[in-house]
Amino acid sequence: MEGNGVIELDGRRVRVTEVFWSYWRLAAERQAIFFRRVSGEAGPWTNDPILERYRFTNAYRASDRVSQYLLHHVIYDQERDTLDTILRVLLFKIFNRVDTWEHLVDRVGQPSVVGFSAEGYAKALDELFDQDRRVYSAAYIMPNPRLGEDRKHRNHLSLVEMLLQNGVLADLEKARSLKCLYERLCEVQSFGPFLAFQYAIDLNYSPHFDLDEMEFVVAGPGALRGIGKCFEDTGGLDAAGVIAAMAGSASDFFETTPMPTPFQDLWGRSLQLIDCQNLFCEVDKYARVAHPEHSVGGPGRIKQVYRVDHEPLTLGYPPKWGLPLSAQAPSCFGTAS
Repeated sequence: MEGNGVIELDGRRVRVTEVFWSYWRLAAERQAIFFRRVSGEAGPWTNDPILERYRFTNAYRASDRVSQYLLHHVIYDQERDTLDTILRVLLFKIFNRVDTWEHLVDRVGQPSVVGFSAEGYAKALDELFDQDRRVYSAAYIMPNPRLGEDRKHRNHLSLVEMLLQNGVLADLEKARSLKCLYERLCEVQSFGPFLAFQYAIDLNYSPHFDLDEMEFVVAGPGALRGIGKCFEDTGGLDAAGVIAAMAGSASDFFETTPMPTPFQDLWGRSLQLIDCQNLFCEVDKYARVAHPEHSVGGPGRIKQVYRVDHEPLTLGYPPKWGLPLSAQAPSCFGTAS
């Protein structure tokens, strides 16, 4: 059954909208686009006019360009100890821009605990700021930690230095669960629940953590809007419960939802909670065009138009996942996603 109606999800009766079915078709078609590009097919890679016109993230978070760069150039470019890896991941993710990272490496050198100086990195980023170049990605809203500096990027660099000096970064090494890692990150000034969860996932990509991504999830603002568009009644499930139920029921809905292209998982890896959370963000965007009548507040249009990136698509995932493509020796395919 499609459209508005009552279905069973995780043993509960829930009332869904037509956006719920678009969630599954979006996941399947976006993943199909990914594999068409991997196989070297010539574009366009979809007949869906919305996916063809606008930019959407991959069905799997780890397949996205910035996550792939993090894996190949920040984490797995060479062997490092845990503290260096934590420092590098957080430094990269706070700004979340490849060109910002590359500017820092070019001006200051590869970031490491030994000799880390907030002032040295701040001077490098001052150069970008003074040239009216972006320092931060637009993907996340980054609150200013306000540590007495006159520029936001200087405050964030002071925050990283403070976390190194007061032992917080070293304390993160002790986390034995994803939730424990998240809770410690949540205590950091300016991070907040959503960013702390995203950073926990990023740190868990590294070889120094092997925590269960299916343990728990935190829904961001976009995911909350997506859930609001998919469900008229969640049957008492909170946002995390909805995401967990979607992940647990994914194979059933992919089989029963009519769609142009069957869903193909990531070389045997099923959608994780973080992926289903992200897909709610993406269906929130998708519904702005496909289902504008299902508004729950927030932006009313999709801002980012898709532009083909002609650079080769370089792929590799955490070796511990056991996938055929490893971040330690990434492979190139066709054009970038």
